[in-house]
Amino acid sequence: MNPEPRMHLSITHDTRYRYSPSVQTAQHVAHLQPAHTPCQKVVSHVMWVEPQATVVHHIDAFLNHRAYWALTHPHDGLTVRAHSEIITKPLPPGSSKQSWESVREHFRYRGGHAGDVHSGYVFGSHHAPVNEAFVAYAQSSFPPGRPLQQAAQELTARMHRDFHYETASTDINTPALEALQNKRGVCQDFAHILVACLRSLGLPARYVSGYLLTQPPPGQPRLVGSDASHAWASVYVPELASHASQGWLDLDPTNDRCGLASPGEDYVRLAVGRDFADVSPLRGVLQGGGSHTLEVAVTVAPLDI
Repeated sequence: MNPEPRMHLSITHDTRYRYSPSVQTAQHVAHLQPAHTPCQKVVSHVMWVEPQATVVHHIDAFLNHRAYWALTHPHDGLTVRAHSEIITKPLPPGSSKQSWESVREHFRYRGGHAGDVHSGYVFGSHHAPVNEAFVAYAQSSFPPGRPLQQAAQELTARMHRDFHYETASTDINTPALEALQNKRGVCQDFAHILVACLRSLGLPARYVSGYLLTQPPPGQPRLVGSDASHAWASVYVPELASHASQGWLDLDPTNDRCGLASPGEDYVRLAVGRDFADVSPLRGVLQGGGSHTLEVAVTVAPLDI
């Protein structure tokens, strides 16, 4: 019998801010600690913050690990390093013939009836709104009676064909509707568009932040700090709720990869939410300061198991 394919990954995520003039006080929130999931085990995780601060850890409303700290004295910079070791594994195969319309009806509001715990993922959010333009784009992948699992995978593949990945063509403030119209962006835009398409059809979808192991060109060494955070989408299929994936089908339109609970063993989930605003790796509120520079370096490397 062949051994179960697994990957042991080392992930280092460095963030450095430089402020001019100095910031007087600040409060920060980070989503930089991966969680145990059906297809990934966290072997170790540690986070360093400079200037030193007391970091408080807790679980947020989406069951993500969230860290909080306050800096109460003037400082001209902030450095945050998070290092994790993760073992990933595939899940047993699963297939659903549940039509997308039946899932839409399952989540339709009915007065006096108990709602599904995942109903919050049906409604639009700031970065992934509900809009007829998303319905118009998605509709050809969702003909009457088509299984949701099959339709979502076809939409993911079509986005991969239709959209052009273009670094620096957008930023976090670029509306998903604009990225849809221009058919270009980065993984964050594609994830928001896919989530918005699914929600606009009345289906529960969430945004996933994480990492993807990238392969260097043949003959070239793996470069430290040259990787990046990744983002993809996930749709809930009630018929698969008893599967190890707990019903979530992950969809990565950037790379045309799909899978139950994860697009593959080379992916690491960091956090899930309604959109990027729920799972931003690092954000804060500052008092004082003026301009700032930002450097982010991510390294994802395989380790021997």
